[in-house]
Amino acid sequence: MTIAAFLQELSGRLEPRAIVTDPQAIAPWLTDWRGRWTGRSNVLLEPADVSAVSAIVVAAERHGIGLVPQGGNSSMVGGATPPENGSAVLLSLRRMNRIRSIAPDYAIVEAGVILDTLHHAADEVGARFPLDLGARGSATVGGLASTNAGGVQVLRFGTMRAQVQGVEAVLSGGLVHDGLAGLKKDNRGPSLDHLLIGAEGTLGIITALRLRLVPGRVRRAAAWIGLDSPHAALRLLRHLERASDRIEAFELIPAGNLAHVLRHIPQTRAPLAKAAPWNVLVEAVVDSEEKEAPEQLLERLLSHRAAADLITDAVIAHSGEQTEQLWRLRHSISEAERAEGPAAQHDISLPIESVPDFLVHEARAIEHRFPGTQASGYGHLGDGNVHFHVRAPDGAGKDWADSIEGKAVSAMVHDLVTAAGGSISAEHGIGQMKKDEMARLSSPARMQAMRAIKHAMDPAGIFNPGKLID
Repeated sequence: MTIAAFLQELSGRLEPRAIVTDPQAIAPWLTDWRGRWTGRSNVLLEPADVSAVSAIVVAAERHGIGLVPQGGNSSMVGGATPPENGSAVLLSLRRMNRIRSIAPDYAIVEAGVILDTLHHAADEVGARFPLDLGARGSATVGGLASTNAGGVQVLRFGTMRAQVQGVEAVLSGGLVHDGLAGLKKDNRGPSLDHLLIGAEGTLGIITALRLRLVPGRVRRAAAWIGLDSPHAALRLLRHLERASDRIEAFELIPAGNLAHVLRHIPQTRAPLAKAAPWNVLVEAVVDSEEKEAPEQLLERLLSHRAAADLITDAVIAHSGEQTEQLWRLRHSISEAERAEGPAAQHDISLPIESVPDFLVHEARAIEHRFPGTQASGYGHLGDGNVHFHVRAPDGAGKDWADSIEGKAVSAMVHDLVTAAGGSISAEHGIGQMKKDEMARLSSPARMQAMRAIKHAMDPAGIFNPGKLID
């Protein structure tokens, strides 16, 4: 079977614009967001509805053609990049970008809807979608569900899985699973919806989602807080959690990461007069009808003795513009880190109580074993998700992370995370970047179950080949 025969079959079922073969139009979608993986594909499919996706799956199984689903191509682990051998085609969901229905408490949206678009649509009905991240302008909801994305509001609302009330997806044989009714109780065996969330497109193609919305008429404010250690940050987090249920974000940022942002990102400035060894960015949200303003809530919580004894300095935003300026510092870290030079980057999660010691002791252990490296972590302390980067020694090439030493660094990080009871992927997924490490470090029980599910739901092996699990 050949791709030519596959396309010939599809040409009678899909509108002409759904089949793209122009190399220049395909080229931008062959390389991942980080620029670490580049695949090859002579075809980009752009279906406009679920029936077209079903036809594509049927033809792909008949001809043995792999399908690589893609949304905004913002994967951090090469999860949406086609194989190098050209054996698969790209299946873009970007044209499936309709908001089918929306109400103050839910939205039914197609997989290609961009996160920022959903935010604006929710705002128009007096609601908000409680998941946000730096790639909001390009990431699609289908991709967010396929990777079970997290973001900065997990502390209060949970990951993408917690926002999904139902899934529509095309499975093997072109069969359509319709779970968009949003049933609160459904005990007909294991949940297909939950199997598809976080599966990275390896079990089927998510085409639409029913997502929960939360009240949107809110006021928010942020505070930037300096502390002496991540241990102090954790104690502050616990105090805030006990004192209020209105804290939606608690981001831990070491001085080094902030310095990189100030050095590389134009029009940024230090929030505090004197640099602190560690910082946290806290955001509080209150309903619009509440008497206490969010900045007043933060001031009250932070002035409590239990908090004040931990804080070296703090500034509270008193306008939406000031809040956005503080968040820009946090969201710019990834861009600044790329500008700083090559690094082995790790998206890990740990038991929350273990995070401070890991950031201090394990970081030093890595630097000791690999002289010249610099290890540090930042991220969502409230849910244990740390973006742990080990920067290369001076003079290292841009591909250092893929060198023998860079891979040894990552193996050590993953070993330490596993020993601490953590996960080598907190929110970015496994993709092709971590597939071998997952097989090396996961329990036999987990791997056996995952392989059985994959083979049962994708007997032809066409869904996102080479990702997550074989």
